[in-house]
Amino acid sequence: MKIKKYLIIFFIYFLNINIVHAIQPDIFVQSTVNRASKILSENISKTDKINELKNIAKETVDIRGIGFYTLGAARKNLNEEQKKKYLIIFEQYFLKSFSSRLAEYTNPEIDVLGKKVLSENYTIVTSLLKGTSERPEIKIDWRIYTKDPKNPLIRDLIIEGLSLARTQKEEFSSVLNSNNDDINVLFSTLEKFINN
Repeated sequence: MKIKKYLIIFFIYFLNINIVHAIQPDIFVQSTVNRASKILSENISKTDKINELKNIAKETVDIRGIGFYTLGAARKNLNEEQKKKYLIIFEQYFLKSFSSRLAEYTNPEIDVLGKKVLSENYTIVTSLLKGTSERPEIKIDWRIYTKDPKNPLIRDLIIEGLSLARTQKEEFSSVLNSNNDDINVLFSTLEKFINN
């Protein structure tokens, strides 16, 4: 009887530990947005803001997953060395693109409105970027990868119905299709952006 009682207590404790450590996707998004807004409203240089935003992106975005998704079918034709090189270049490209665009905003206010669980691995979090005198309000959906509930990651942003990951995939595909699927041309294109 005592063993049964202790087993029940153990399972309740174990379940509670897992619940405590799981991060809800909508809370994760709001927390990430709040961190970025705080940096953007600080009285620091644009360079410092960009560096801080890059750090947030490294923690909250599945850069590797997005990188391979945007490469599409071309990924299958790469050897291991090319894949490693691509991931290094893509991360630099992504971080520069993401942080430099976001650094233009001054204290963006984003309200998380709700979430829709698509599967065990994906949840869509809906949000609204509040409008100002300079821009209209913008609907943003966040595709959150939740395979590890303790470490959710952003896989895509859908802005007014337009998927940024899909758009990036189409751009990369266009570069490759125009250059006989030569991955080195894509590498050069990304490096040119990184170094400008």
